[in-house]
Amino acid sequence: MTLKLAIWDMDGTIVDSREVIQTAMCRAFGMCGLPEPAYEETRKIVGLGLDEACRTLAPDYDDLPGLVEAYRQAFIARRTEKGFREPLYEGAIETLERLANDNWLIAMATGKSHRGIRAIFEMHPLEQYFDTIWCADDGPGKPHPFMVEQCMGTLGCEPNQSLIIGDAIHDIAMGRNAGIHTMGVSWGFGRTEELDAAGAHEVHHDFRSLGDGLQKFAAKRFNLDGTGVSV
Repeated sequence: MTLKLAIWDMDGTIVDSREVIQTAMCRAFGMCGLPEPAYEETRKIVGLGLDEACRTLAPDYDDLPGLVEAYRQAFIARRTEKGFREPLYEGAIETLERLANDNWLIAMATGKSHRGIRAIFEMHPLEQYFDTIWCADDGPGKPHPFMVEQCMGTLGCEPNQSLIIGDAIHDIAMGRNAGIHTMGVSWGFGRTEELDAAGAHEVHHDFRSLGDGLQKFAAKRFNLDGTGVSV
C-alpha cells in the first residue's frame, strides 16, 4: 500500500481557539502589569512554543518565566469557566473521518502541550484519528522541522509521502524545512497573503477545497510510486 501522511496543526486549523488564546494572553499581560497585546499581535505568535511566543510579544520584559506561567494560569482559568468550549471548525471532523477511511496515516504537530491536547480530546472525539502526536513540549518547536520529522519517522513515511496542514506561517515554515508539501488554511490565525509569502504550496479557504487538495495529493503519490495508473 502506498503510504500517505497528513500532519495537522491544531489551533486555528482543527479547533477555533482564537478567543481563548487572546483572552488568556490579555489576562496574563494584565497580571504582569503589561499593556494587553492586540489580537493582531497575538495571532502572529500562535503555533510557536509558549516561551518564544511570550518573548516575541514582550521582548523587553525581564521576567519571561513569570509571563509564561501567568499565561498558563490564565488559559487554564478561562478553559475551566462554566460553559467554556473551543469549537471545531465546520468540516474538520468529517475530513479526518474521510482520511481515516481512505487509509491515510494522520499525525499532529502542534504548539500546544500534551496537557492542552488532552483537554481538547476531552471536549471533542478526535483522539481516535491520530496515529502519532508531537507537541511543543517534546522538543524543538516550530519552525524547526523536529515535529514533522518525528511524525514521519514514527510512521515510516518519506517526505514525498507527507504533507502538513496549518493556518500559520510557522506551520508552513516547519513543513518547508522538513521538505514536505505544505497546505495553508485561511480560516485560522494566518492570512492568505502571509501563507503565500511563507511559501505554502497551496492555500485553502474551506474544508471542501482542502479535501479536494488532499485527494489530488493522494492521486499524485499513487502514480509517482508506480503502483497505479493515471486516471
